[in-house]
Amino acid sequence: MAGSRTAGFTVLPIDTPGLGDRSYLVHDGRVALVVDPQRDIDRVLELARAEGVRITHVAETHIHNDYVTGGLALAAATGASYLVNADDQVAFPRTGVRDGDVVRVGAMNVRVLHTPGHTHTHLSYAVAHGGRTVAVFTGGSLLYGSTGRPDLLGPDHTAALVRAQWHSAHRLADELPDTTAVYPTHGFGSFCSATQSAGLASTIGQEKGHNPALTRDEAAYVAELLAGLDAYPAYYAHMAPANSAGPRAPELSLPAVADPAELRARIERGEWVVDLRAGTAFAAGHVAGSLSFPLDGPFVTYLGWLLPWGTPVTLLGEATEQVAAAQRELVRIGIDRPAAMGSGGPERWAGPGTELAGSRRASFAELAAALASDNPPAVLDVRRALERRAEYLPGSTHIPIHEVLDRLAEVPAGPVWVHCAGGYRAGVVAALLAARGHDVVAVDDAIDRARELGLTVTPSRKESVA
Repeated sequence: MAGSRTAGFTVLPIDTPGLGDRSYLVHDGRVALVVDPQRDIDRVLELARAEGVRITHVAETHIHNDYVTGGLALAAATGASYLVNADDQVAFPRTGVRDGDVVRVGAMNVRVLHTPGHTHTHLSYAVAHGGRTVAVFTGGSLLYGSTGRPDLLGPDHTAALVRAQWHSAHRLADELPDTTAVYPTHGFGSFCSATQSAGLASTIGQEKGHNPALTRDEAAYVAELLAGLDAYPAYYAHMAPANSAGPRAPELSLPAVADPAELRARIERGEWVVDLRAGTAFAAGHVAGSLSFPLDGPFVTYLGWLLPWGTPVTLLGEATEQVAAAQRELVRIGIDRPAAMGSGGPERWAGPGTELAGSRRASFAELAAALASDNPPAVLDVRRALERRAEYLPGSTHIPIHEVLDRLAEVPAGPVWVHCAGGYRAGVVAALLAARGHDVVAVDDAIDRARELGLTVTPSRKESVA
């Protein structure tokens, strides 16, 4: 695993690409600190065993809004001290820490820094080894080329938090050496990041040169950040309460296998039967009424975002490994047990003699030809508002993916071609609409191609593109 190793000091990231986050195992060769562990702690325990170190401390930078933590379960499994801000209102025992505290972890001194902005009680952890500060774990504070977003606690808090975020970034830059390695939890695709960052490694000195929080004055940073905020997943509303209550370790054994009759009954009851195969495979043939959330894309973000919370979920995969991988992603956002599963393929799921449903996928070139015909189709753009603000297809209807189920009445009648920026969201929405009787085509293509074909325009400042 890629990481940073120097004499007596090692930092190993544990990536969770589906959520765009990182956890960290930090050790001195004997004992270890874990920062912001995800729910599936078996990955952390396996890494610690491989490194031959004992986990003595687990630290949370904040009460997370985008995933269910594994911190409490990991501390219980290892006997580690669980470091959580003493001011956080939680329902479980922890080692409360505050700004200025220093925690000894083997040969490492871990200094607690209050860095509000992503949340009011957010902490960063600066680690000293060999007499110098070598790393800082910044959670949702200072990210690579960005900062954590300040609006997740609601509009009543945003104005105060965005300014606190600027000051926290400057505190880190002022108090830590330029050589200090920066290790954020967010910023690798997480919607907890104010803007998406491209970096995979950085230092305080490098961030001083290009991070807007450190290169803009406070007013400019605040204005720029607030203007760039867009929607975030609906399931975030359930994460902080779960983390404050103290989540247990997840149950990852496979669910029971559903036969065709059970699958059909679940679909007819309005439950979600989710096909994990690639979009092309789903289009070639699937169980009628099932939904497409391919595991090869941002599966958990969009399933968690669109699923009415509490709706039973059944997972269909070509192999049990696909189901297991999807289940692991779901427990990270608090969807603990699928109702059932199926493996093999759509013929087995549908049952003998049952006709499979199919769907159509197309390119932007095919859309261009259809729009130039005597009977052009309706076009539905399911990108987020900021994306459409940059460019759009004239005449298209705009309903962001996360609003489609609440705005079904606004979906154009007749054949409708659904597009996004790369094809994944279009496939998801096309399946949702087809299950509700719409005649749809999913545009499985990149928006760059639409631009090359001259299909898109850039709106003027005064133009509404909703």
